[in-house]
Amino acid sequence: MVARLHQGASQSHTARVIRFIHDIHVEKASQGQPAISFEFFPPKTEEGDRNLLEKTLPELLHVRPSYCSVTYGAGGGTREKTINIVDRIQREHGLTTMMHLTCVNATRAELQSVIDDARHRGVRNILALRGDPPGGTGDWTATEGGFKYSAELVRFLREQGGFNIGTAGFPEGHIACTQGKHVDWGYLADKIRSGADFVVTQLFFDNSDYYEFREYLTRKLGVDVPLIPGILPVLARNQTKKFVSMCGARLPDRFLRRLEELGDDDAAVTQFGIDYATEQCADLLKQGAPGLHFYTLNKAHSTAHIVRNLRLT
Repeated sequence: MVARLHQGASQSHTARVIRFIHDIHVEKASQGQPAISFEFFPPKTEEGDRNLLEKTLPELLHVRPSYCSVTYGAGGGTREKTINIVDRIQREHGLTTMMHLTCVNATRAELQSVIDDARHRGVRNILALRGDPPGGTGDWTATEGGFKYSAELVRFLREQGGFNIGTAGFPEGHIACTQGKHVDWGYLADKIRSGADFVVTQLFFDNSDYYEFREYLTRKLGVDVPLIPGILPVLARNQTKKFVSMCGARLPDRFLRRLEELGDDDAAVTQFGIDYATEQCADLLKQGAPGLHFYTLNKAHSTAHIVRNLRLT
């Protein structure tokens, strides 16, 4: 295993050190505490940028996250914006921020350019992903001169040195893996052996899926890295159904029944999402999850309430 050393970053007014995410989890575990993290996506408008960086992020900083991440966008279309947001969060707030990186629409040389830029800007954590097809639908095809599998991107990053590498895990199996979830989990173990330091899971709503996933990886496949559960606090009925149709997540019967009862009352659905995720997270932490990674959808309200409900601030 490559030695994991804390890395310095550009000087910020908060004077916090940009750290490897694996190290954060190790330290939190030694203190008997979970690591709390948030995911953001690059907004499409200047107003969205202001809302994220001047409203959502400052509000979430009050609940003292350990780190956050910024997505890459379908087809790698937000490449420059992603790295700019990561850079700004780290410089202005001193908060360790992970950059997502995908294989989509990129040659090996183009990925090298992005990685070099990330290194220059003090990025030390990268989530290595295959990525979705451009537009989010259709068959996935590799770019000529690029990578076909995320394991190849993991190995490429490991060869570069100086980065802590995360990858994605799917407690219900990847929607595109027709051989079943156990085969998919075997691919994940291969990615870890290729150099991934930690795993962030796809969203799920039934904790038993995460526990089965963790048990299989750790006991049967010998995985020994943090398996960080990804949590989505739902905000609206139709939006939730769209998300699960895209990623293949299962909605438990009691969850779906309540969602249908609330219908298009988004305020009521949001409160239900807070209550359900609070219960879900409390059980995950009780059962030893190393942390919680919230898919915030660039909103602060629900995630902040859940963290406070869990008394983790």
